[in-house]
Amino acid sequence: MAPEQRTTHVDTQAELRRVDSETDMSVMSEGDFDPNTYKVRRSRLIGMVNWTHVVVTHAPQILAFGIVVLIAQLINQVVMDLSSKVEHQASPGDLEFSLETIVAVLEETKNLLINIYKSIAESHGLVLLSPEVKTTAIVLIIGGWLMRMDNPCYLLAFANFHAPDDWRVSHDQIIQMMKNQECFTDKSIDFMTKILANSATGQATAWPPGMTQSLKGKKADRSIEASRKEAEAVIFTIVEDALKKAKVTAKEIDVLVINCSLFSPTPSLCAMVISKFGMRSDIASYNLSGMGCGASLISVGLAKDLLQRRNFGGKALVVSTEIITPNLYHGNDRGFLIQNTLFRCGGAAMVLSNKWTDGRKAWYKLLNTVRVQGNDLVSYNAVYETQC
Repeated sequence: MAPEQRTTHVDTQAELRRVDSETDMSVMSEGDFDPNTYKVRRSRLIGMVNWTHVVVTHAPQILAFGIVVLIAQLINQVVMDLSSKVEHQASPGDLEFSLETIVAVLEETKNLLINIYKSIAESHGLVLLSPEVKTTAIVLIIGGWLMRMDNPCYLLAFANFHAPDDWRVSHDQIIQMMKNQECFTDKSIDFMTKILANSATGQATAWPPGMTQSLKGKKADRSIEASRKEAEAVIFTIVEDALKKAKVTAKEIDVLVINCSLFSPTPSLCAMVISKFGMRSDIASYNLSGMGCGASLISVGLAKDLLQRRNFGGKALVVSTEIITPNLYHGNDRGFLIQNTLFRCGGAAMVLSNKWTDGRKAWYKLLNTVRVQGNDLVSYNAVYETQC
């Protein structure tokens, strides 16, 4: 029997839903949202939780509680020994609570610890400890070893760039800026208009002041000074917001990684941030350029590797952005005209930490990073910068 044929009606007149890009590309109007779409049974949500990571996140508190239990067991052992040695042969645990008793317990605890050290040094083992104390000590040692093996990387805060209102332009204003450059043919203008109409970008996307001044009859300013102003406006804002959300100071940052593919000035963007926020002189800073859209993930992986090399943990600040001021294409090759219509101002900053004490207040935990380097000619020519 021939397979059942089904026809699906496709609305060819439907267009991509467009948002204003003022907050988030996923913003939906109330009429488009169906509350039943995202209903999931609670049992399924619980089943999706990785309880290993939940337990490991609370491991420092569990370990601290275990140390308290161990100390309590040691004191209990000392009290029991003292109660059996009193002259009136009191029942174990019947010692009178007084200042003399407390001093005697502390003195006996000190002697016990000294004797334990001597016993270990003389290779006699932990013969002076009760089985309960030995068991707790072994569990704590294994727990501490497992904690060291995990070496987590937590996301403490995340901030993205919200452009000022005077940076935001509509589709018609973008096309007008292109016309004011007086270098594009009518076919190029028509092509960019079609790209914008089908780009699903909104009517309030951000362009830097060096570009928007074209609306006032001026040519676009692609100078390094205008590029620096855009970089400072974007990077300083997101760094300040990320540090504030993470509740850390600039002095606490141990690693700084900034990636910007097409704008790599001297002094570097890292030096610009370090000077602005007064970071420490021993901070490990890395400025990545020419690595395209994948540089953000590469920066996170680099920050993770650098943090995990630190013996006592640390904090990293990762900044990802692209500065478009110096990169407006002034030719008529359609392959390059796309960048004039799709790219906008933006940036993101992340505060990462591999300290155990930051696990409970972290937003997310980084589990894996995978990087594949294309080594063929097609990959090499995928994004290629030339002089127009």
